[in-house]
Amino acid sequence: MTTRPAPVAAPPLGRNRDFRLLWFGEGTHLLGTMTTAVVLPLLAARDFHASPMWMGMLSAASWLPWLLLGLHAGALVDRSDTRRVMIAADLLAAVVLASVPVAWALDRLTLPHVVLAALGAGAAQLVLRLAMAPMLTRVVGPADLEAANSRIYGTESAAQVVGPGLGGLMVQWLTAAVAILADAVSCVVSAVCLWRIRARPTSRPTPKAEPVGRAIRDGARFVLHDPILRYTLVSGGLSNLGLIGYQALLVLYMVRELHLDAGMIGLFTSIGSAGGLLGALIAPAVGRRLGTARGAVVLGLLGGPTALLIPLAAPGWRAWLIPAGAFLVGVGVVGANVIRSAFRQRWVPPDSLGRVGGVMSVVAMGTMPVGSLVAGWAGAAYGLVPTMLAMAGLHALCSLTLATPLCPFWRLRDLPAGRSPAAG
Repeated sequence: MTTRPAPVAAPPLGRNRDFRLLWFGEGTHLLGTMTTAVVLPLLAARDFHASPMWMGMLSAASWLPWLLLGLHAGALVDRSDTRRVMIAADLLAAVVLASVPVAWALDRLTLPHVVLAALGAGAAQLVLRLAMAPMLTRVVGPADLEAANSRIYGTESAAQVVGPGLGGLMVQWLTAAVAILADAVSCVVSAVCLWRIRARPTSRPTPKAEPVGRAIRDGARFVLHDPILRYTLVSGGLSNLGLIGYQALLVLYMVRELHLDAGMIGLFTSIGSAGGLLGALIAPAVGRRLGTARGAVVLGLLGGPTALLIPLAAPGWRAWLIPAGAFLVGVGVVGANVIRSAFRQRWVPPDSLGRVGGVMSVVAMGTMPVGSLVAGWAGAAYGLVPTMLAMAGLHALCSLTLATPLCPFWRLRDLPAGRSPAAG
């Protein structure tokens, strides 16, 4: 028998040392991740002249672990010390990413190596994302979950604003391979911050070695029996398939069709990402003003059809449709995610957050590598613009279901409070 972290009385966020460490470490890691998000595609497109298929494979590599390992990673998070798991994931990512500039310095870097580095970093990111929800409930009180999620998502969006521009400049000033070293350093900083967080044991003992298969079945049963989680699972998976599909080809489109340099690509990506920052900042206020259910619907509708602006870009002034569309998508998608994340952290018992998150990630995030591969194949066969239009259209269509009876909370003002009845 062992003890497991659980929600306990915690100081307000402004005086919460553990949360500040978690927030700072996560923010540093996210800045490095968002820098690499533009550096790796630039490395493939500029240095290796990658085809659309290779670009699709590179994007798929980052998300493939969610499809292959999501269930087992969720069970691992629930049965392990959350902090230690996150530290191990950070250190793994640091080693994998550092291998890229090392191979470049030795003149041994290849395109398959770049793809494998994206795969390894994606596996580490999977564990970190799944562990974040139970980690937050471990260091933050229930009343502060919206504010804590707003800060985490806001920091992620801020990193998406700063990271791509910084990555573009680093590619111009240094090289793409060397720029990736900054991400490896950020992983080490995150690991140190996690190491300094104080543990908070619960008084309720749980079995140390619960069978993985049982944990996966329990998580699947919980999601499938809950109408809100079930809807989020299906709509989120299809939406993400389209979202990541057009994003997988976006850098290649800006390089080959719009003839933008690395600095402009970083600038466009940063401007678009500012929408996510705004969405994270306004989400708590939107939830209070409109209600959490209505707020999630309104923000979700904003972040859907506006994606169609992106593939309508063309050389000249129309190139600015890319950051404009991405900005609006970011406001809607990230804002809705903040509200839904806080709901799920209250709705799902703390000792089931990992397995429930793992089950949902297999579908909601596991469709992303599929979307990337489909986009890469279709982009090579039918062209970049038609493929991006089709993918953006799929994302838009999924968001519109929020305003129909297909969405279980479309007529509610607020999402349910307390624990799910499925929790027993």
